[in-house]
Amino acid sequence: MRLLGIPTAVDRTLQQAVLRVVMLRYEQEFSNYSYGFRPERNTHQAVGKSLHYINSGYQHIVEIDLKQFFDNVDHVLLLQLLYRKVKCKATMSLIRRWLRAPLEKDGKLIKRRKGVPQGSPISPLLSNIILHELDTEMERLGLRFVRYADDFSIYCKTKSEARRAGNQVYLYLRDKLKLPINREKSGIRRPTQFQILGFGFAPVYQKGVKGKYQLVVTRKRWKTFKAKLKDVTRKTKPMSFDERIAKLKEIQRGWLNAFKYANIKVNLEELDGWLRNRLRYCIWHHWKKPEKKRRSLLRLGVDPDHAYAWSRTRMGGWAVAQSPILGTTITKTRLKKRGYVSLTEMFKTISKTSGIYTLFSFAELVLRPRFPWFREPPYT
Repeated sequence: MRLLGIPTAVDRTLQQAVLRVVMLRYEQEFSNYSYGFRPERNTHQAVGKSLHYINSGYQHIVEIDLKQFFDNVDHVLLLQLLYRKVKCKATMSLIRRWLRAPLEKDGKLIKRRKGVPQGSPISPLLSNIILHELDTEMERLGLRFVRYADDFSIYCKTKSEARRAGNQVYLYLRDKLKLPINREKSGIRRPTQFQILGFGFAPVYQKGVKGKYQLVVTRKRWKTFKAKLKDVTRKTKPMSFDERIAKLKEIQRGWLNAFKYANIKVNLEELDGWLRNRLRYCIWHHWKKPEKKRRSLLRLGVDPDHAYAWSRTRMGGWAVAQSPILGTTITKTRLKKRGYVSLTEMFKTISKTSGIYTLFSFAELVLRPRFPWFREPPYT
């Protein structure tokens, strides 16, 4: 369980002011391979860099999970690092007080000896400041890496190289930064075993293409997404059809923007069929009484005999939603007229507006035109 440190309104305002000032002093020095909580940097850049390394042959990946990172940051070390850039005594005093503000647990105040309070505006910057030391060390060792906040991975050509890199980084974290790692979640992975920020990697099956990978969405993210769609399309949820459609669009757009670079077309088509049936189920449930069902089916063009029979059916609502009677009457076209936009259509629109028609050119994967934020690696 994570303990959140929610600042008061006054503290939040002060922290935002301090954040703006301190950020200017550090931003130019932060590593090009650090992507979390920084202006003009995002998850897509981190994932794209990871994919570039893998498709360049660095397919032994050292994944290191920091154990309860935000709760284990050493205050003395962090304040020493801050003092290199921040000479204002008043600012340092404020930061020290925020770090050491006690936590309330079970009605008792607990003194904070270490850790960065999560939930405050300045916490992400403080985490980046201490982990910048790790970035500097990995660059000194000549390692290829990607870091997003406290999630980071190292990319190597061989397993022996990966072992050596992992040991070097482990010792640096333990001895210099005093940060423990979660051994159960850390290790050397192959691309198909590795996940980063909700994305996984699957081999490209294409004639003449070997050792290349494409982005996919992890099962956990699919499951979470489907659960959200299922909640909105529950037949008993007190929403009008228009409200339901508006909420669906909001969820769909956010998720598709997050995973627009992944190969998800086939999965979206399957999910579309399931989602249309969920909407048909909502409509069928809304009709409620047999007579209303009969009249509604007649308006949709069903002949009187079938309309009467289906309005009195003993089949469950979900079975009716999947049956031909609703599939041929509450069609894709009719749902579209009511405002529903399928996942596949929305994905095509997002892809076009983002300038992404295909993720890969098989002659050279991860090209600059597809990823405008792509940078050449500094290593030779």
